[in-house]
Amino acid sequence: MEKQEKQGFFSRLKKGLTKTRDNIVRSIDAVFYDASCIDEDFYEELEEILIMGDIGINATQAILDKLRVEIKANLLTNPADCKELLIKSIKEQMRVEETAYAFEEQKSIVMVIGVNGVGKTTTVGKLAGKLKGEGKKVLIAAADTFRAAAGEQLEEWAHRAGVDMIGGKEGGDPASVVFDAVNAAKARNVDVLLCDTAGRLHNKKNLMEELKKINRIIDREFPGVHRENLVVLDATTGQNALNQAKEFGSVADLTGIVLTKMDGTAKGGIAIAIQSELGVPVKYIGVGESIDDLQKFNSEQFVDALFDVHGE
Repeated sequence: MEKQEKQGFFSRLKKGLTKTRDNIVRSIDAVFYDASCIDEDFYEELEEILIMGDIGINATQAILDKLRVEIKANLLTNPADCKELLIKSIKEQMRVEETAYAFEEQKSIVMVIGVNGVGKTTTVGKLAGKLKGEGKKVLIAAADTFRAAAGEQLEEWAHRAGVDMIGGKEGGDPASVVFDAVNAAKARNVDVLLCDTAGRLHNKKNLMEELKKINRIIDREFPGVHRENLVVLDATTGQNALNQAKEFGSVADLTGIVLTKMDGTAKGGIAIAIQSELGVPVKYIGVGESIDDLQKFNSEQFVDALFDVHGE
């Protein structure tokens, strides 16, 4: 069943990355198969394609440095023989350690942050469903009291996921919602508390103060609980998503990234850039609207889908 689900997700991911593939991979293939030799022009062309494909300067540099070393070590002279090495180098650049999901195995409070419109509330609902499906006891805190109808939307997702939710009044104090939720989580012996927060990046000072207040409450009410801060980013916005991640990184200690809307974006390369630029792993990716369309990030699967390598 799980293998079937993974296969289904792989084919959706592959389909979702079609535009990115057209944007990056076709150009890369042209370099590999049209270049007559491996020289500086060859590397420069690859560099330009990767940067233009939203992979970012840092990640591109790391990928190409590794490629140069591998080409030299393998004594390769034919550009067409290098594609596999490039794929391997990109996979290594994106690998996510097993420990990245340690929060799933212990009592945890997960703050989910991100600007409005990126799929933050939907991500909280999908993550709740995913964890519940793994046998975890999950509680949701609707701490985004700022956006009209955020509570109702989250309640709908909580209902769909089959988990409880602690909400507050629209325009109320998000920290008091978190206070109630943390105490409910302790009383009910909850495994994972997911907190949906307001995404007001344009008003960074307020957001900083709000997050600090929430963090103080969690530290005081539930000392020693495992903490996770996931930032949700919309893959279709490319470099803008990277900028948002940097902004949120300046107000919160980010531990992971959730990339949504990977279906139908030409900017899927941003997944590689964000991880490299921030040193924060992409932990989940979303490729659709249903509750099963959020999956743990797998670099092998992602790069295979991107380069149209056949999946299992």
